[in-house]
Amino acid sequence: MTDAPHDLRSDDTTEGTETPRHSAMTWLRSTGFEIAYWLITVFAALICTLLAAFPSRKPLAWGLQMYGSAQVAALKYIAGITVEVRGRDRLPNEPVVFGAKHQSWGDGFVMLSQIAQLSFVAGDHLYKFPLVGRILKKIGAIVLSNQGGEEAQARLNEGIDALKTDGRDVLIYPEGHLSAVGEKHRYRSGVWRLYTLLDRPCTPVATSLGVGWDRQSFFKCKANVVVEFLDPIAPGMDKDAFLAELESRVETRTNQLIAEARAQ
Repeated sequence: MTDAPHDLRSDDTTEGTETPRHSAMTWLRSTGFEIAYWLITVFAALICTLLAAFPSRKPLAWGLQMYGSAQVAALKYIAGITVEVRGRDRLPNEPVVFGAKHQSWGDGFVMLSQIAQLSFVAGDHLYKFPLVGRILKKIGAIVLSNQGGEEAQARLNEGIDALKTDGRDVLIYPEGHLSAVGEKHRYRSGVWRLYTLLDRPCTPVATSLGVGWDRQSFFKCKANVVVEFLDPIAPGMDKDAFLAELESRVETRTNQLIAEARAQ
């Protein structure tokens, strides 16, 4: 559901020039994926709207997991981006808070495909897309204003209360927005509030997906990338220590995965 101007970065830039150039194959893969992306999204929105009518949340959660899986398959078979998921054996046998690096619009698809019954913290910009508001409400997503403030804190508290009762995993991007490959932003306190008030482990998630799909770029660069679940952080840390530990683990491993992807 891309809503930002297309980024024109590429792996086909000619040295010594400022204007990026893209090979015919890059254009072909990117265009093919864009078509598939929207076809999958429109179809999934219609199906998930129907599934949202069921009293139970489980049919809709299944629909969203299939949506994420379809987009990951399109990335592999059309865009040429193969996503390897590592560290599932590190996931605790209890609900967790996922504190994830956010390099690519595709990050959420990978998480949806991997974690059943996933709740997540999302920005209210998603409400601009038809049918999405009903789906987000039914699935129990915590939708916050991108501007933050008291209203965002109130919504976060409401979401935390709901998560205490239904015991689902929850995903949050601690930086609050997309980052370019190699870029880092301040880790915000929302992830700590979830970790503390839910009294759950926090599983850091590192990624190199941005090497193939940089943020919301139209262009997709053929790559083998990794999304990795790291060792969980046990409950009980104070805010400053927790945020420092989460940032260190996520950023260190993310940089290693980026180097690995670029070396191939």
